[in-house]
Amino acid sequence: MQEDQDFYDEESGQQNAGKNPLRQHIKELEKEVNDLRQLKAEAETAKRELAFAKAGIPMDSPIAKYFIKGYDGELTPEAIHEAATEAGLVAQPKPNPLKQEAEAWARSNQVAAGINLSDEPVDWATRIANATSEKEVMEILSRAQETLS
Repeated sequence: MQEDQDFYDEESGQQNAGKNPLRQHIKELEKEVNDLRQLKAEAETAKRELAFAKAGIPMDSPIAKYFIKGYDGELTPEAIHEAATEAGLVAQPKPNPLKQEAEAWARSNQVAAGINLSDEPVDWATRIANATSEKEVMEILSRAQETLS
């Protein structure tokens, strides 16, 4: 089909000379498809960069640029961070000594207060048998359910 041939306009019922409007519409649609493909590629690139940024990858590092280009794993921040840690791009988080010390003090304070920190098994049947009311039995069952969950 040539662009510059006569065409028949069904609406007006006349023969028109010049460009075919159908071909012109197809060209517009092709341009729109190309624009949408370009937008899709840009969105995928932005999504990938965001995943790396969320994983804590230093985006301005030259080594990171190679890592980002070569990474073909899962695009979740956790998976990216794990791979970056394995590659030595990101340092492993160091345990916080203040937090560990605070936890140790909390445990020692609980022991000093007389709280039993051992995981001794509880004889729930004996506790229920020694209960004196229905309310007490229900409380024991509630605690047992919490413990076993």
